[in-house]
Amino acid sequence: MTEEQKTLPKWILIVSGLFALMEIMVSASICFSPKSVLETVDLSAKGVDYLVYMWASRQFALGVIFAFATFKKSIPMLTIAYIFFLVMFVGDFFIGISQKETPLIISAIVMCMISSAMIFVLNKRK
Repeated sequence: MTEEQKTLPKWILIVSGLFALMEIMVSASICFSPKSVLETVDLSAKGVDYLVYMWASRQFALGVIFAFATFKKSIPMLTIAYIFFLVMFVGDFFIGISQKETPLIISAIVMCMISSAMIFVLNKRK
């Protein structure tokens, strides 16, 4: 493999860095202002705060993984991160269908396409 094949284009690093930043910001938003994200959830119900913090920690972990993989410029690590992203949004797609929530369905489809495209591009770089 030549050195040119091993290096990642800047646009992949920029997109991955933006995803890292987005996930960390979503995590912070869920933690510090859950009402802005969870409008239809009764936040005073017993156990809901536990689920909110679990969701926030999942988003934070994904953001850190994306940031680390982007910083390391690691094709295998970024591929795994995008696979996780894809699986997560496939789940969101089915949740959107079960809840009849069109914006969630549309955003999940868009993010699945982006994740799939990034996995394809990264695998071409190997």
